[in-house]
Amino acid sequence: MNEIDIREKILEHYAGVAEREMSCCSNESSCGGSENISQKLGYKEEDLASLPKQSEMGLGCGNPLSFAKLRPGEAVVDLGSGGGVDCFLASKEVGPTGLVIGVDMTPQMLAKARKNADSGGYTNVEFRLGEIENLPVADHTVDVVISNCVINLSTDKRRVYREAFRVLKNGGRFAVADMVAIAPLPEDLKGDVAAYTGCISGAASVEEVKEWLSAAGFERVDVHIKRKSSEFIRSDASIGKLDDYVASADITAWKP
Repeated sequence: MNEIDIREKILEHYAGVAEREMSCCSNESSCGGSENISQKLGYKEEDLASLPKQSEMGLGCGNPLSFAKLRPGEAVVDLGSGGGVDCFLASKEVGPTGLVIGVDMTPQMLAKARKNADSGGYTNVEFRLGEIENLPVADHTVDVVISNCVINLSTDKRRVYREAFRVLKNGGRFAVADMVAIAPLPEDLKGDVAAYTGCISGAASVEEVKEWLSAAGFERVDVHIKRKSSEFIRSDASIGKLDDYVASADITAWKP
């Protein structure tokens, strides 16, 4: 696989997610489908029920809002915002004086998110077409960067972390749920495009995540492995238990 091929496959896959509403991991070898997945990840049933129906597609691997500690009036950027579920939940926490910006590179996802925002009357949420490696956000303008199971899809994670640092204000924070590698991946899995788009083979190691966030300028970097992620990571008959190799993690860091 090369970077161009990976990007094209990711765009194709998530366009399909938006149009056909299949789960993020359509391959049986990865995640366990969208049914009840968000509740397993820590979202409250009543919160999900309050959202536009088309926004929740079971695409995450955690719940960044559970540890982002958003406050009224804050500005938030969601990397890879999909149908907008985390943006809409964040909008309630930052209130009418706050702002939530969702960034996604898939036009079909962006169209779905904007439609959801209109139907739900979210006036403090906006969605922008863009790459998480090249955020369409000005320097030093947001308080919090969140993301849910998206950075692992990037082929240039170092740049993603630098971009997050750039857009954050001094004292801003990074609160992301993502897949990380907890053991060396089998060679067959590394070259599997479906495993990459399914949030598995693109996962960086815990050590790499810490190193790259620190190199970007972040302090107080923490990567907390969520062992319960084994509940939504399926096994592959040819490889074994995928949760022996990858896990969901809550990742936090602060800009000085």
